[in-house]
Amino acid sequence: MAEQGEEDREYRRLEDCEEDSPPGEEEEEQLLLHVTEGPTDSWHHVKDLDISLTPPHIYQFHQRNGFACVLLSDVLELVQFLFVVTFSTFLLCCVDYDVLFATRPLNHSHVPERAKVTLPDAVLPAPQCARRLRGSGWLLFLLVLAGAVWLCRLVTALRRLVGYWEIRSFYIRALGIPAEELCNHSWQSVQARLLALQRRQPLCVPRRELTELDIHHRILRFRNYTVAMVNKSLLPVRFRLPLLGPVVFLTRGLQFNLELLLFRGPAALFQNTWSLRPQVKRAGARRALARGL
Repeated sequence: MAEQGEEDREYRRLEDCEEDSPPGEEEEEQLLLHVTEGPTDSWHHVKDLDISLTPPHIYQFHQRNGFACVLLSDVLELVQFLFVVTFSTFLLCCVDYDVLFATRPLNHSHVPERAKVTLPDAVLPAPQCARRLRGSGWLLFLLVLAGAVWLCRLVTALRRLVGYWEIRSFYIRALGIPAEELCNHSWQSVQARLLALQRRQPLCVPRRELTELDIHHRILRFRNYTVAMVNKSLLPVRFRLPLLGPVVFLTRGLQFNLELLLFRGPAALFQNTWSLRPQVKRAGARRALARGL
């Protein structure tokens, strides 16, 4: 009977599930994954549990209030970028500031000399504006660069939207939360359904049961590392200024560069979203890695 039951089931070997194991467990295990019959979804038995738990996925989808809000936000960001570039170009090339600030009298309209200058009086005709634009090489270069940045942002937004659409299906079909009811569910409620789904139909086969702490660790992993490095004075964010004393300086730009350097760049400490690179774990190589960094 046992042999017959084994024949009715299909087993596959899960090779990469050790990426989700907690730090410190280095031994390899051979895990057998039971594949149920019938249609399977893309979120069943994933190799890397971080795929479903870090932005732009379940947590960010909930924090951004669903697919419609995400789509509207991304579209408005792209439109905002185009508006800023277009309006800046207009201000640089299509406005006669001598006329606008009344340092030169109007020479293209029949108004008295002391009449009030209006905005249309200071706007150059379209042909003259185009000539000024073509005559400025550095401005053309900046426009080409801005166009390339906008295209990159467009591609990134489209890729994000594809991922968010899959997470929308995950919320509806796996967690049982319709799109119109997402705003009524707290993150604790979503997390409880996620843990229940893991117990009922595993997302992955980890070495221990998925808990709230596991989810929090995956969502806040890089932030926790950053906080720890600040607490240990490893990041240069505290300075002592004359008369003002100690101050903390951490702008968004500096934070982005630190995250790119430490967590997301080609020389980052992590080889993926969970495990550190083997070189970092070796004490003898840390001084050389620090010099390279």
